[in-house]
This record gives sequence, C-alpha cells and structure tokens, in this order.
Amino acid sequence: MRTRFHESLDDLAAQLHAMCVRDRAAIAAATNALLTADVTQAEQAIDICREIDTMRDGCEHTAVTLLALQAPVASELRQVVTAIQLVGDLTRMGALADHIAEIARRRHPDHAVPELVRPIVARMGAAAIAMATTAAAVLKSRDPGDAAALDGQDDTMDRLHHAVLTSILAEDWDAGTTAAVDLALLGRYYERFADHTVQVGRRTLFLATGTHPTVDHHEN
Repeated sequence: MRTRFHESLDDLAAQLHAMCVRDRAAIAAATNALLTADVTQAEQAIDICREIDTMRDGCEHTAVTLLALQAPVASELRQVVTAIQLVGDLTRMGALADHIAEIARRRHPDHAVPELVRPIVARMGAAAIAMATTAAAVLKSRDPGDAAALDGQDDTMDRLHHAVLTSILAEDWDAGTTAAVDLALLGRYYERFADHTVQVGRRTLFLATGTHPTVDHHEN
C-alpha cells in the first residue's frame, strides 16, 4: 500500500514538473507575440494556457485522491499539501502568461509595446523564461542551490519592472495612454510571474526538507 502511495507521489511530482515546463513554453510564446506582433504566437500561448488548466485538474485529482484514500501522515502529508500549493503557483503562472498573450492579440496587427521600450520588455521576457527554466529544474532536483538562484533572477526582474515604470512616467513619453496602460499591466504580469517562480522554488524545498522558507513573497 505504501509503495503504491509513493509511486503516486512520484507521479504527482512529474505532473508538477510538466506544468512548469508548459508555463515556460507559454511565457516564451506570449513574449514572442508581444515583440513581433504575431497573433499566431499569441494564440499558441493561449492554447498552452488551456493545457495548463487541464493539467491543474489532473494534479488536483491526484492530490485529493492521496489525501482521501491513502491517509498520508507526517512528511507524506506535508508533501501532498505542499504539492497542492505548488499547483496554485503553477496555474497562476499560466494565467499571467495568458494575460500577456491576450494583450498581444488584442493590439494585433499593431505592436502592443512601443519600440522605445521593446528592449526592456524583451529582457523581462527572457528573465521570465529563465526563471521558469530554473523553477522546473528545482522541481526535478529539489536542489537548494537551484532554488537560491531564483532570488537573484527575481532581483533582475524587479529592476526591469522599475525601468518599465520609469519609462512610462518619463516626461518624454509620447506613445499615448493606451500603450502606457498596456505596458504597466505587462510589467506587473511579468513581475508576478517571476514571484510565483520564486514561490515554486521555496515550496519545493519545504516539500523536500520540511524547512520553512526564510523569505516570503506576497502572493497574488
């Protein structure tokens, strides 16, 4: 019975890793859509986000089944409950990628991001992809070093978010109100995506070790 339980835990861990990989694909496609005004890429990102929702349902079903039928105790219970929290973070990452793709699709055939700030948004997208890659690595390795790397990557994203806001508020901003609103939202979406990857790293370490994270990021 316990062998079957631990096999189910391993299956749940694999599902979480697969969700994170799809989050990475979604944010990559959404970023490409923004930078190239490519509606096909935007729709691809949105489709991937629908897949992530379906994967969420599968993870939740596995976790609830483990709680209801397998009577986990001690570290086993911690692993299942933390996995449910991870599902929330990974789902939210997909939702944020979806929001980014929707902005790109709504402004098509125009660019949602003015040329002046496109390099900053490109760096935000690259940072988000890198953080999703690291988060996926943490889910597989449960390595504290990989998890710690996410904090440094998050600092980079915070600086880029500040640069976006500075551009919008600059006296020489001439791209209009609609672009300013879109850009403010995009900056927030990327910043929140990054925050959730950090949470993935911290929750994964707690799942593996039972040690609480020393720093807590506000959740959305």
